[in-house]
Amino acid sequence: MKKRLKINGIIMACAAILVVFFPSIFFRNNISGGIEEYVEILGFSCILLGQIIRVSARGYKAEHSCESQALIQDGPYQIVRNPMYLGIFLIGLGVVLAVFKWWAVVIFIAVFIIRYIKLIYKEEKKLLAVFPESYKDYCRKVPRILPSLFTIIKLDISEYLPIKISWFKKEIGSILALLLLTLLVESWEDITREGFGFYIRQSSWLFLTFVLFVIFIILLSNWTTKRDGKAAGKS
Repeated sequence: MKKRLKINGIIMACAAILVVFFPSIFFRNNISGGIEEYVEILGFSCILLGQIIRVSARGYKAEHSCESQALIQDGPYQIVRNPMYLGIFLIGLGVVLAVFKWWAVVIFIAVFIIRYIKLIYKEEKKLLAVFPESYKDYCRKVPRILPSLFTIIKLDISEYLPIKISWFKKEIGSILALLLLTLLVESWEDITREGFGFYIRQSSWLFLTFVLFVIFIILLSNWTTKRDGKAAGKS
């Protein structure tokens, strides 16, 4: 884990240095009609959705893995085998869409694949060694990282995206830090290019997106509590 965080830190530091020294290359410097405004909102939506998936996967695993003695196949792990990586992907993609030029999406996807594909295969080998038969069957049923649209529509969202407020409390520092940093850079771009009036209008949309995010978390938390209560009653 420490080695993984160190490598991720080096990658982020290198990216930050490039952006700081060559801002005109990476940051958007013009407005393409009204499209860019919607792209920025889509970017922040991806960040928020990615945070929900990441927190759900981490919290669910912490409560159900029995200290890595059980193979988790429920919750977010029933739509993809690596929901935490899916969450990280959406967060990174959202930052790129909200702040950088469009071609940076291609670079981000390439870096993500190079960085995480080896980790995913390494983790799969370990799981296959510990759970040889059950993990093979699990792999046949559940995709690696991109969920099936049919599965998402078929299942109740409270089944594959459980959330508890206590899980978010543990992650609130990193979530707010990323959101504030992204918002700060995006706000600076809007003010310098289009003026304060455009920034106020843009901020209203982003604020509404964040409010919907909070409401969605509360609803998911309530649904999770009810499902846990029903499961406890049956047992």
